[in-house]
Amino acid sequence: MEFRLDQAYPNPFNPTTTIPFALREPVYTRLAVFNILGQKVATLVDRRMEAGEYRVIFDGRNLASGLYFYQLEAGNFLQTRKVVMLK
Repeated sequence: MEFRLDQAYPNPFNPTTTIPFALREPVYTRLAVFNILGQKVATLVDRRMEAGEYRVIFDGRNLASGLYFYQLEAGNFLQTRKVVMLK
């Protein structure tokens, strides 16, 4: 197992998308969503988590259409991916 942030699905989405990720060891984990200006629009995870595979549902019904970035920070691992909200 490895630290991994996978592509959200569906993408584009309306109003929800699933964000899969994996942790290879227990670690403090943050998963957040940012708009194109770099402003945080949602915090989906902010806690210590056990090793394993996870799926988090992101509900964007209160967001405008556009490009968003979701970022996983787990220990020294940091990865960012894109997702598009279409209304």
